[in-house]
Amino acid sequence: MAEVKETKAQRMERLKREKNPWEALDEVRAFAAAGRESVLPEWASAYFKWWGVYTQGDGAGALGGKGGEGKATEYFMMRIALPNGIATAEQIELIADIAAKHGRDLVDITVRQAIQLHWLTIEALPGIIDRLQGAGLSPKGACGDVVRNVTGCPLAGLDADEVLDASPFALAAAGDLNGNPDLYNLPRKFKVSITGCSVWCSYPEINDIGLTPAVRTSGNNREVGFSVRVGGGLSADPHLGVRLNAFVQQHQAAAVVRKITELFRDQQGLRESRDRARMKHLFLREGWTAETFLADLNRRLGYQLDPAVEETVPDDIYRDHVGIHRQKQEGLCYVGLSVLRGRMTAAQLNAVAGLAKRYGNGQLRTTVMQNLVVVNVPSNKALELARELEALGLPVEGTSFWRGAIACTGSEFCKLAITETKGFTRWIVDELEERLPGFDQQLKLHVTGCPNSCGQHWIADIGMEGKKIKHQGKLEDAYYFCVGGSVGLHQQTARPVGYRCLATEVPDALERLLGAYLQVRKPGENLRAYFARTSDEELREQLAGAVLESVPRDPAPVGGKHLE
Repeated sequence: MAEVKETKAQRMERLKREKNPWEALDEVRAFAAAGRESVLPEWASAYFKWWGVYTQGDGAGALGGKGGEGKATEYFMMRIALPNGIATAEQIELIADIAAKHGRDLVDITVRQAIQLHWLTIEALPGIIDRLQGAGLSPKGACGDVVRNVTGCPLAGLDADEVLDASPFALAAAGDLNGNPDLYNLPRKFKVSITGCSVWCSYPEINDIGLTPAVRTSGNNREVGFSVRVGGGLSADPHLGVRLNAFVQQHQAAAVVRKITELFRDQQGLRESRDRARMKHLFLREGWTAETFLADLNRRLGYQLDPAVEETVPDDIYRDHVGIHRQKQEGLCYVGLSVLRGRMTAAQLNAVAGLAKRYGNGQLRTTVMQNLVVVNVPSNKALELARELEALGLPVEGTSFWRGAIACTGSEFCKLAITETKGFTRWIVDELEERLPGFDQQLKLHVTGCPNSCGQHWIADIGMEGKKIKHQGKLEDAYYFCVGGSVGLHQQTARPVGYRCLATEVPDALERLLGAYLQVRKPGENLRAYFARTSDEELREQLAGAVLESVPRDPAPVGGKHLE
């Protein structure tokens, strides 16, 4: 009888049953002593992720290998978790030093407030992990089938307009969930956001758990608690979080987050396919509703959560905290700098840390828009700090194109990507700044190198998904356009408009689309409203410069794996 081959899901479930990678760091030390050839396949493809480590691709992306995954090189990339995006200047200086010594001077800020390094060797990994842990940092849990970096408002405790400082709840959740042996084996990655921010800047709508501030009043009593959303996520089948009919009191928040995580852990049906293992698939495929989910949660808690109260959903686009803004602390402000596509040099990162010590109190924050914020800056020093940041190539007041651009890792390093994204995004921004000077609209322009949507193109005003097109006998980078995505008050996933073009043709397409908007917009009509009232056919014609039949989003052979 022929041997039945394991599926990808069965193999991963078997590996997780056999070992908790968090308890096996000594094996990584042994690999480092013996060299790259000693690394076992199960570590390269699976266990390393629990330590925030991926094998690095060869630059050809998914199409350079087999089965939708590209070839691995001898190098690794590592994510460093920063719960709630909070870091000290000394921690940032340490990361910059590691990047300079081991990572070819390259630093990427991710869309989950983490920092990603590249070009790391197996010999360097144990020492890097030791240095990080000695500074109160860790790559643990930044990848793998675990709770990922817990995000929150980077201005928690500082923002003059926040409803409450939720950072203690986010940090407590990170401490409880990350590295917890009871939670090392989840069906898939699991994303948590806890914020008290009035503009929900950490995108709770696209997290598996999203806690947002809620206020209830009774007579003269005012109580601040949380609303809770569950099952948000993007990838090839986007799903915005479902709001439960629950008001979570502050003392209940930790238990609610823990019990929802355990609820996800216990869903054996989600373990049958890696493509359908996220919590959103309880709603998309298994018929769960907000009511059935809440009933299960209440049962696990052992008590009934109070009914939800009316909430204020933010009507905002950027949510990025870029610019100079006052803090709630008298005489202080924060300075948010825009890091184009999240990419910096180690020298830039180190310099920003030094400025945080010189102008502030040595505190820095990362954002989900791939930016950095220097906090606790005396108001009379903010402009001087902004000028120094500008000199570093990190503007505080960037153009709409610079400020709103997001890019995933892309085929430069990612084995699952189809297209290169970081350099492409920089080029697109340069082109648009030259072609449309003075463009006056907020614009979220997101570039993702494959359908996995690590660049979050589904919630962008204009989202571009990487494809390949055969051109003059060879496959070349191309992009498929989705338009009109949004979170908050007008939340909806972006509409695929049926247009695809070569990467080299994207600036022309965007110039036509945005130029058409500028010509025909109604008085006071913003870009979001224009996209909402314009048909897919019209938008496709504007992008193409001609009447064009719709092109389907052809699925790419990348499997069900994700990087972010």
